[in-house]
Amino acid sequence: MNVQLDYGGDIVGTTRGAGGWETRCAPAQISGKRLSRALQSEMRNRLLRALPAADFDRLAGGIEAVELPVRTVIQPVDTPFEFVTFPGSGIASIVAVTSDDRRLEVGLYGRDGMSGQLLMLGGDRSPHEHFMQVAGAGHRVRARELEAVVEESRAARLLLLRYVLSFTLQVAGTALSNGAYTVEERLARWLLMSDDRLDGEEMALTHEFLALMLGVRRSSVTVALQVFEGAKLIRARRGHVRLLDRAKLAEIAGDSYGGPEAEHQRLLGTPI
Repeated sequence: MNVQLDYGGDIVGTTRGAGGWETRCAPAQISGKRLSRALQSEMRNRLLRALPAADFDRLAGGIEAVELPVRTVIQPVDTPFEFVTFPGSGIASIVAVTSDDRRLEVGLYGRDGMSGQLLMLGGDRSPHEHFMQVAGAGHRVRARELEAVVEESRAARLLLLRYVLSFTLQVAGTALSNGAYTVEERLARWLLMSDDRLDGEEMALTHEFLALMLGVRRSSVTVALQVFEGAKLIRARRGHVRLLDRAKLAEIAGDSYGGPEAEHQRLLGTPI
């Protein structure tokens, strides 16, 4: 995996709190392109591909193709669900925001998941912001149309609820990682989780952004990256990082990585 550590484009601002630097993302409007008839075989998102064919066909007429540039806000805080987005590439980050605008990543998803997890549990909005931390593309469907399919199809409902369960385990793993593991262990976990979803694609990030992902100070991220490069686990050149030894990174991450990933495969029948 290549990781580009140049972070370009508009940033609303950064603030410094007890957890370090927090980066605020500029909201961007998503413009969807209605497909004449979406084909399930062309979906890169694994949930859309796994839906029963009859249920996908019910959604197909309303599915829109969307580009998802970096920093695009997929789901604003405390805003009623209008669309559910299914990335086919890239990575979306779910960020908890305090009243004084400090931010911390609590979960992520890509082709393995979707926004609107709480919709599957009867919620109508999210207390957390969803935005693209790695640019990609995907598809979206109106929340009310997805709700109608899930209400009538037990198979579709079980599939999406199993994903929500898998995601809940990831969030629990993130909480454990933030509270019980070192910066190096947490960085190794995050790189592995990203690699699972990107298959060698590049990411545009700064040390500030990685600090947001890990809930640490920027200086701690810099030191951890230097440690990894010194051990020949990664190669950092001109703002890019390439993973050289995934097995060793998994060893460093220890049991902070692997459990939720294995449960995802057991529940959904496919790897992330």
